[in-house]
Amino acid sequence: MQQIIVINLSLFSCIAHALLLWITLAIFGLYVAALASRVDFYKLFNDPQGRLSLTPRLKTDDRIRAHGYPAEMHYVPTEDGYILGLFRIPYSHKLQNQNALRPIVLIQHGLTGCSDNWIAMGPDNAIAFQLADAGYDVWLGNARGTTYSRNHTSRSTQHPYFWRFSWHEVGHYDIAAMIDYALATNGQNQRAIHYIGHSQGTTVFFVLMSTRPEYNAKIKTAHMLAPVAFMDNLSSLLVRTVGPYLGHHNTYSKLFCSQEFLPFNDLVLALFYNSCRPESRFASLCDGVLYDSSTEGRTNSTASAIHAGTSPAGLSTDQFLHYLQEQQSGHFRNFDFGPKKNLLMYGNEAPPDYPTKLITCETHLWYADNDELAAIVDVERLAETLPNKVMHHMEDELWDHIDFAFNWHVKEFINDPVVEIIEEYE
Repeated sequence: MQQIIVINLSLFSCIAHALLLWITLAIFGLYVAALASRVDFYKLFNDPQGRLSLTPRLKTDDRIRAHGYPAEMHYVPTEDGYILGLFRIPYSHKLQNQNALRPIVLIQHGLTGCSDNWIAMGPDNAIAFQLADAGYDVWLGNARGTTYSRNHTSRSTQHPYFWRFSWHEVGHYDIAAMIDYALATNGQNQRAIHYIGHSQGTTVFFVLMSTRPEYNAKIKTAHMLAPVAFMDNLSSLLVRTVGPYLGHHNTYSKLFCSQEFLPFNDLVLALFYNSCRPESRFASLCDGVLYDSSTEGRTNSTASAIHAGTSPAGLSTDQFLHYLQEQQSGHFRNFDFGPKKNLLMYGNEAPPDYPTKLITCETHLWYADNDELAAIVDVERLAETLPNKVMHHMEDELWDHIDFAFNWHVKEFINDPVVEIIEEYE
């Protein structure tokens, strides 16, 4: 009887530790996202009392139309049954070029983001609008599980198998479906597209091009902003703290796996709303972190506020686990299910590495010294395996992971050069 009690207490201890890690990761993730974004909720929502108002959320196409551009939403099925929401800026209202040849550009978000990220900087600075005004057919992708891609041909989000995916499936199935759909829908007999991805948007591209190398022929140029593949040299305190617990196939990771990770919803917004009221004990924290709208900061506070108001957009905990496995293993490889299932899935007790040498399309790597998730040595290690890469090292020593999306000067240092490369190709 004593032995049974000890076993039960041990199991309880494991569960308690796993839950504590999950809660810590969730709360700390929200804090870090807010800190990095320097969100000016006050200006965004214009509520002098609560500063946040529980207003209906605008969709990506609503935000696009608000700036005068035409917008479309498309639903795209994947081979394994997920239904993705894609947004499209088919042409520019400034150019009225709907009848002209419009090369295709697909833009893919990072881990906790969605399509809203690519228009948050507004018509003068967001790369989606820049490309539309340059005469391109612009598509904004949304990975499975995000706000706009929460449907399946046979499962609801409450089904235990709905969330059984990592970024491997996002790359292997979702990005492939987006590329094929955009080519078919464009209606101009185009055979290839330009691709832009940030963070996870780069990882999924590497997955697709290495596991289904025939898709290299469908890529004209690819632009990897803060490329993430090898991760063992990253400096992120959060990843290095949690990695030893959740980056291996063990009891902790089993309890954490295959579920939705903290989706953005009214409950999260209400939490911020109540926590940041002037009379709240957390008001000073909000004033010092969330409402820092100083122009001396590095990020566009309006864009960051939109990001904070739409993220996390929904994802599987397996996506986090897969990244933590990469950091712990030092490999860029398939998801580790444990020796027994790996043997069934891969024919080997260890998951296979992605054959990145098969990525033959023109791949531009944009990387920075101060990126805590994409260390230079890891990016260079990846580059050594790519036969057709072009390196773009950021001169700004302070340029970090979030700067690739929301820096005040992202148009000058990222968008304009990317558009110029695409224009030269065309």
